[in-house]
Amino acid sequence: MAPEQCFADIDSCAQHIAERLGPDLRVAAPLGLGKPHGLLNALYRLTKADTSRSLSLYTALSLTRPRPAPGLEARFLGPFVERHFGADAVDPEYAIDQARNALPSNVAVHEFYMQSGALLHSGSAQRNYISQNYTHVARDLAVQDINLLLQLVARRETSDGVRYSLSSNPDLTLDFIEQVVQSGKPRPLCVAVVHPDLPYVSGHAEVTRGYFDIELRTETSPPLFAVPRQPLDVVEYALGMHASALVRDGGCLQIGIGALSDALVHALRWRQLDNTQWRRALVALDPRGGTHALAARMGGLAPFRTGLYGASEMVMDGFMHLQQAGILKRRAWDNIALERAAASGRLSPDTPGGHYLRGAFFLGSKALYDWVAALEAEDADALDMCRVSNVNQLYGDHQVLASLQRRGARFFNTCMMATLLGSAVSDGLENGEVVSGVGGQYNFVAMAHELPDGRSVLLLRSTRQGRGGVETNIRWNYGYATIPRHLRDLFVTEYGVADLRGKTDSECIEAMLAISDARFIDALCAEAKAHGKLASDFQVPERWRNNRPDVLRESLSPWQSKGALTAFPFGSDFTEVEQQLLTALTWLKLRKDSWRGRLDILRAALKRGAPVAGEAEAITRMALDKPATMGDRASRLVLRAALRRTGHAIEPAEAGAQTDTTRSG
Repeated sequence: MAPEQCFADIDSCAQHIAERLGPDLRVAAPLGLGKPHGLLNALYRLTKADTSRSLSLYTALSLTRPRPAPGLEARFLGPFVERHFGADAVDPEYAIDQARNALPSNVAVHEFYMQSGALLHSGSAQRNYISQNYTHVARDLAVQDINLLLQLVARRETSDGVRYSLSSNPDLTLDFIEQVVQSGKPRPLCVAVVHPDLPYVSGHAEVTRGYFDIELRTETSPPLFAVPRQPLDVVEYALGMHASALVRDGGCLQIGIGALSDALVHALRWRQLDNTQWRRALVALDPRGGTHALAARMGGLAPFRTGLYGASEMVMDGFMHLQQAGILKRRAWDNIALERAAASGRLSPDTPGGHYLRGAFFLGSKALYDWVAALEAEDADALDMCRVSNVNQLYGDHQVLASLQRRGARFFNTCMMATLLGSAVSDGLENGEVVSGVGGQYNFVAMAHELPDGRSVLLLRSTRQGRGGVETNIRWNYGYATIPRHLRDLFVTEYGVADLRGKTDSECIEAMLAISDARFIDALCAEAKAHGKLASDFQVPERWRNNRPDVLRESLSPWQSKGALTAFPFGSDFTEVEQQLLTALTWLKLRKDSWRGRLDILRAALKRGAPVAGEAEAITRMALDKPATMGDRASRLVLRAALRRTGHAIEPAEAGAQTDTTRSG
């Protein structure tokens, strides 16, 4: 059966939906990439223009291009945003209005997961946030009387007729529609918005044409949202190194998105492709041998021969890099007999089929989308995109099979803070404000405790830059927890690994102190003693005093100098000049919010210093080579100071060749 109606114009489609469903739209749309921004914007504009109408949107992760603040940030990001995302990119207008507290009263947006920190100051977003585990979203949506589902899809002409692929987002759609039908409620109007560049993924992500009631296929489509690749620093590299030793060959891997995950992926590739240097770097980071001991017990130090199987709610660039490095290759079969044979080593290597990566949604770079499309053409069984209830939990009729497939599982997630007693703060603040959302983190932590040989690994930097200076991310206590202490397992910082599973409270405190920054260990130790959780005669071992940034940098400096730990190990979306500017602007950003930092900037600006390589090009890129106002001159002065504090001085003869514009104040 074909859709009842097909449209080629967004506004006509929106008008038809509005007339068909009446004045009250209750809309479900996928998280991330699967949201059709153009159609959502048209419906949003119709609602804004008519106060007799209402729109309630249930979704998550509304992706918008960066909206830089005026000044240096705008000068840097403006040209980059247009180049990277495309001049014809389309943002969800409701998300922009929500971020600036400008949603009309007849529109409500409910997100169960937000872009990290993007909506902290949005009153409507904070009030309308729905806190729920990823696996419970479909269940909760089914009672919300949703009357419209919008989804970006891929379309394919086959000998049996047109078929659609839910592609990037089979995660909730399949579960949601199924639960609505089973409950006896009316099935919502389902609209397929075809995007020509969305990779077609078959298997569980594929549906017949009759699954949707309406098809919208326009002549042109905006580019898919591509996540810019972020730089890594020495802290993140160290953290990734410790984490990579916890992964067992032949096991299962779940990872998220962000710099810490990128660092883990880089370290796993290093372990595989240059094992000797990886081991030497790990010895330099782990002179006490704590990580090595855990590697012997639960991880590994050798390259991967059997390889890893990926089962992760999110498929991101890291899995692509692991597959290309020959690490992601252990296949799994949705057949209990075949999987048992594979687990026991009895399965013939020539057995066809099987997948080595299972996910519920994908989001990443353009290269990732190209990779997914290539897999469909070359090895359609390799990637299985499916419903989130399969990936994020073991319950149901697939429990025995999933447990076999996920043998040796390591679930890597990030958190903002952790306590000495082993609880984790990942998605919110103690004042009730939501930073992001729990998403699937709780699911994976719980699953790690359910699987016989599974482990949950929470990654966090030991410190952060606060308004008053450096602050510890490891606390005695905090007024909010995403993961409770009774689910404590493994924590990793740049200073090592804390294994908390099955430990007493005092043992957990000692393990967490051992991976804390040395500048905060004594205060944390005193708090634990004051609350009777640490023996009064406990003495901080001297070796923990080496948990300092300077020692960390020194440990990894041989590999940094050899180019093994570059800022962008997987390539950069920024030009070389922009990478130089990014370092300088980050230096400024870390100092602008405290009086000491601002004094540091002022001193650097007043101290002329030697020119650095690329300085003139960087100033020209920021359109400050010919300042027109006093503000422009001040911006150039501050920028030049930052460039000289973070760059490499050039030879005197070369410095003399710098333009007058660069040398002037």
